[in-house]
Amino acid sequence: MAVDLSDRADAAVFLRRLLRLDPATLVRLCPAGPGRVALWASLPWGVLVTRTVAGHVDRDRVAAASALLEGVAEPPVLDDRWRGALPPATARAVERLPAAVVGGAAAAAAQALRDVETTGVKGRVVGQRVLRDALLDHVVVSGTSDVDGVAFAVPQRLVQGLVRMGFLGTAEVTVVTAGTWTGLAGSFGTAWFRTPVLSVRPIATRPIG
Repeated sequence: MAVDLSDRADAAVFLRRLLRLDPATLVRLCPAGPGRVALWASLPWGVLVTRTVAGHVDRDRVAAASALLEGVAEPPVLDDRWRGALPPATARAVERLPAAVVGGAAAAAAQALRDVETTGVKGRVVGQRVLRDALLDHVVVSGTSDVDGVAFAVPQRLVQGLVRMGFLGTAEVTVVTAGTWTGLAGSFGTAWFRTPVLSVRPIATRPIG
C-alpha cells in the first residue's frame, strides 16, 4: 500500500493525539479528492474521529497509526482488523453551537469526574468506570433543527472526542447528522457517534404450566 501524507506536520498532530489515547490505534485512510486523504480512527469510548489532510492513498486502506507517524511509505495492510462502518458521505447540518459552550461542557465533565473521585456521590464511593460511562452518555445538547425538523442529541462522548483530538478551535461547532450518526464538526476535524439500534426479537411461545 503506497501512502503519501504530503503535509506530515498536519497529519502528525492527529496521529500523536490518537496514540496518546491508545498506542495500538488503527487509522483508516480514504481517498478524499485530488491530493486529499481522509484519516479515520476510533477512540476508546466508541467515537469515530476524522480529519482530512494533504496526501494520496491508492485506495481505502487501514494501517497502524504508529507506522504512519513514523513515515513508513508502505505500512502493513491491516484491513481485516478494522471494525465497524463509517458514517454516510452525505451529512446535513442541524445546529450551530458556540465553541465556548462546547469547551465549557467538556471542562464541566472533567471537573465533575474529579469531584466525585474525591468525595463520592452523596458520600458513597462510585466506581470510576461507572462514573465515566455515565458522564459520557450524558446528553449535553438536544433539540430539533429549525431547518428540517430533525431531532438531535449530542452526548458528552462526542464533546470529549472533539476536544481531546484538538478539533474545537474558536469558531462555531456544527452539529451534523447522517442516518443514525450524529457528529460535531469543529475547525480542525469531526467527531462522530452512532446511536445504538436496539433489535427486538419475538419471544418464542410455549405452553405455560
